[in-house]
Order: sequence, then structure tokens, then C-alpha cells
Amino acid sequence: VFRLFMAFFDRLRREPSMVIHVIIRGRIGEHWYDIDRDLCVPQGATLGRVLELGEKRGIPFAEALQHSPHLRHTLMLNGERCPVDDHRERVLEAGDQLYMLAPIAGG
Repeated sequence: VFRLFMAFFDRLRREPSMVIHVIIRGRIGEHWYDIDRDLCVPQGATLGRVLELGEKRGIPFAEALQHSPHLRHTLMLNGERCPVDDHRERVLEAGDQLYMLAPIAGG
């Protein structure tokens, strides 16, 4: 009974959350990625915070940005270009979609 009681209060203490959809596709560094998943983050999380939390939950944002630096400038948020450095403090909303597409060939 005590555990159930504590679990109930743990849920009440948690901050409200929202879901962001993350897609990473293509060859980045030595690996090919095909990630298409939802990421639960605190409500009001910024793009920078989402990148940090995603990394902690196994989404290779840091590797993608390190091995394919152009992705810093071509990250898409809801279908619009959203350069990471310019939008790191941008607050995301529930249902937002982050999309990283590594090019298959140069041109």
C-alpha cells in the first residue's frame, strides 16, 4: 500500500509533458540511420533541451550534428528550416516534428 501511495505522489510531482516526433534518416558518419519515433519531453522544452533529452534517450543528435555539420543549418521543424544555432532557445509545442535528412550524394 505504501508503494502505491508513493507512486501516486511521484506522478503528481512530475512536470507536465508533451510528445515531439523525431525523424533522422540517411548516412551520418559511419552509420546509416532510420529513426522515426516519439520523444516525451517536459512541456515548454526548448529545441536545445529536446536535443539534450533525445541524446540521453538514445537518439543520436550529437553524432548527427558532429558528423554532418550541415544538419545544424538544415534541421527541419514542422517542415520549415530551423537552424539549430539560431533556434536553440525556441520553445517547442506538443506534436512538433523534428526532421534530419542526411544527403545521399553531393551535387
